Parts: sequence; structure tokens; C-alpha cells
Amino acid sequence: MKRIFSSPGVALVAGLCLRLFFVLRFPANSGDTVLYEQMASNWLLHHVYAMDVGGQITPVDLRMPGYPIFLAIVYAITGRTGDAAHLPLMITQVFVDLASCVLIAGLAAILALMVSDQAPARRVFVAGIWLAALCPFTANYTAVTLTEVFAIFFTAAALIPLCLMIGRTRNNGWLFIKREWWRANNYRYLAGSAALLVGLCTLFRPESPLLLIAAWIVLAVILFRQHEAKRWIQTVVGMGLLCAIPLVPWTVRNAITLHDFQPLAPKYSNLPGELIPYGFMSWEKTWLYRFRDVYLAAWKLDDEAIQVDDLPAYAFDTTEEKERVASILEPYNNDLTLTADEDEAFGRVARERTARHPLRTYVWLPVARAAVMWFTPRIELIPVSGTVFPLVQSWQDDKVDQGVTVGFFLLNIAYVGLAIAGAIRLWRRSTAVRLALAVMILFVVLRTAFLTTIETPEPRYVLVCFPIVLALAAQVFSGDDKQPSTPG
Repeated sequence: MKRIFSSPGVALVAGLCLRLFFVLRFPANSGDTVLYEQMASNWLLHHVYAMDVGGQITPVDLRMPGYPIFLAIVYAITGRTGDAAHLPLMITQVFVDLASCVLIAGLAAILALMVSDQAPARRVFVAGIWLAALCPFTANYTAVTLTEVFAIFFTAAALIPLCLMIGRTRNNGWLFIKREWWRANNYRYLAGSAALLVGLCTLFRPESPLLLIAAWIVLAVILFRQHEAKRWIQTVVGMGLLCAIPLVPWTVRNAITLHDFQPLAPKYSNLPGELIPYGFMSWEKTWLYRFRDVYLAAWKLDDEAIQVDDLPAYAFDTTEEKERVASILEPYNNDLTLTADEDEAFGRVARERTARHPLRTYVWLPVARAAVMWFTPRIELIPVSGTVFPLVQSWQDDKVDQGVTVGFFLLNIAYVGLAIAGAIRLWRRSTAVRLALAVMILFVVLRTAFLTTIETPEPRYVLVCFPIVLALAAQVFSGDDKQPSTPG
């Protein structure tokens, strides 16, 4: 049994079985699935990066092109599009996600090598690959047409050179790096490869450069203390340019086709000339913090009627305010199109709510959104209601439903708890690993803070941070508690 659990190959086979279970048993779709499939199909069939708008093929920049490129390649190879290509598409994602497991385990081992010798690093590698392979939260997304699988892969890949660049690993031969080559070339090659990988990741998720920003902040602390501000500027400029290289074709295409300088996807996913509901979104930010609430208003806008009685009680401070919102929604519900005047009315309500409770809008609700995104059962892609309370009644109604929800919730807490324990363990060991750890922690903080500002706080958005969670969790299993810490 010990030999089985010490084998990375067995872990990957177990991970393969878990992912195939999700693919075959719980294949899923999302609101973005249709967009990605239309863009890929039109690109392949009509050579236009476009979607169907009013029955016409219309060039758009609503989503970054990386995932539609992947879909178009799968469509071209299989000769199928849409639902007919789902199985080969998901099988491909399964193997990409398994590759991510190996990268995550490698990242965990590199962190261990910064503070210890070869044996604990090997244990950490095995622990990391098991934790990643059996993580249902990342495995689940191999069964849906979304960008998470590739965003996780490229983030894990970019973290490895970033941590090696920021930190310092012992030259014990495990990485097969000669000391002379390492001293002469590691900095610029690692910085360049990390920047290119982040650029590729940006083709899938536009907020990916937050990882570089985290690294630059930590580098500033290091280099400014060494009076090397010029070197920091050179690093930032060089990495920024290399990160931008994969985005050049997309930026040129947008400039030529859409006559707009748009190196990333538009923040609000709006079509040209489409009303951006700033007022409505500001109003939502004064009360919305749970993912399930987006189904009540945000995802109904310009598509379905929004009933004021369906909204939670905390969306209104007074009965008069509720009646006021109802009066704004009444004309909207008649034609299902939000006008500029209605949007401005929502904006006034938002400003008044914020003026009454500024801490609620700017502090408590963002914190609540972050907590919900991180500590959710993550059952949105499987047919489970998520109902837990009242405990006795929910258990009597559906034991499996409640059991899966509570189990996933506790498992999520366990992963995060292990990651925190692993981070504390590493922080106490050496200065080198603290610097690498600082990059990872800062990236998690920056990304989480960014996610609290978006209109729909979906739990899946924090999965891009799970390579860090899993790599840090693996440190708990290093088994070198008695080994003294190494000096910085």
C-alpha cells in the first residue's frame, strides 16, 4: 500500500479516473459555452472571430481568443462542432489538467528544495501530485466548456520560473542545473519564460498579468534594498514586452476589424454601441455577495423580467426603497430592455445606499464576496441543490444532496487549511522561500481583491489560485519537522 501511494503514476491514474467520472457522468454547460462555441465555429467556417447577433455574423471582442482557438483546433481535427465535439474536447481538457497536476507537484517540490534536501522534496512532489490529481474542484472543470483548465495550467507553469527567479534553490543536482549556468543565465531566462507563459495565460483570462504585478512588487522590495532600481525597471519593461508578444495578433485584429485599441477583452463584455449598465451594476454592488443571487438580477438583465419580491431582503434598506426599485423595474419588465434613464435611476439608489452605509459597500460586502468565493461547496457544475439548512429537514428530504454539499464544503476548507499550514511551515524556514511565498500570497490577495469588484462573483474564478493552494498544502507532508531551518 505504501508503494502505491508513493507512486506519481498511480496518482495520475486516479486523477484520470476522477476526471473521466465527471466528463462521463456530469458533463456541463454554462452561459459562456454558447459564446465560445459560436466564436470558434465562425472562426473555423467563416474565418471571422464573431458571434451571431440578430441573425448576422458580427465580429466581436467579448472574450479573449485563446479558448476559441483551442475549440477551433478540436473542431478541425474531429470534423465536429458544438455538442458533437464535447467528448473529444473534454478528453483533451482531462489530459491538460493532468499535466497541470504534474506542474503543481513540481512547484511544490521546488519550494521544498529551497529549504531542505532531496528526500523531503520527493515526498512533497508525491503529496502534491496526489492532492492535485484528487482535487474535485479543479477536476470538475474538465467537464465544461470554460477557460479554467487552461488558466490553471498556464498559471502553474508560470509560477515555477517566477519562484525560481525570486527565490533560490539548493544546487543538489535534483533539478539537473549546473551551478555555472544557473548563476549566469537563470535570472533573464526565468523572467522571460514566466512573462511569455503569463502572456499565453492572458489569451484565456484577461486578468492573468496580476501574477506579474505580484512578482514585480516583490522584486521591487528586493532590488530597491540593493540599490538596483535600474535593474528593476529593466526587468519590468522586459517582462512586460514579452508578456505582450502573444497579445499582438489579437490587438492588431481588434484595431483593424473593430477600429479599437483593445489588447484585452472589454471589462463589461459589451457589444459596440451597447448600453453598459453602470447604475444597475453599482446598485447590485451595494447588496450582492452570493453567487446564487446573480440568477435573481444580473443574469436576467435584458433577457428576463426581474421581480422585486424575488430579491433578498438585504437588497433594500426600507420598504420605501423597495417600492422605488419596483417602480424602476416596472417599465423594464414590460419590454425587457434597460434604458439609460432606468439605469440612472438605479445609480441614484446605489449612491444613496452607499452614502448611508459606506463601509457596507466598500468593506463588508467585498470581504463577504471574497469569503463566499473561497469557502463555497463548489457544487455549481453537478446536480446538487446546495441546501443545508434547516439541517434535519434537509437531511430527511435528500441525504445524498446534503451530504455531498457538506462534504465538498468541508473538503474545500481542508484544502485551504492545509495550504495555510504549509505556508506557515515554509515561512519559518528561510528568506529565499519567503520571497517566493510572498509572490504567491500577494497574487492570491491581488486576484481576490480584483474578483470582489466584478459584477458576478463566481466561485470558479478563484480556481486559478489553486496551483498555489495545492503546492502549499503539499508542504505539510514533507516529513522534515526536526530539520533545522536554513539561513536566508
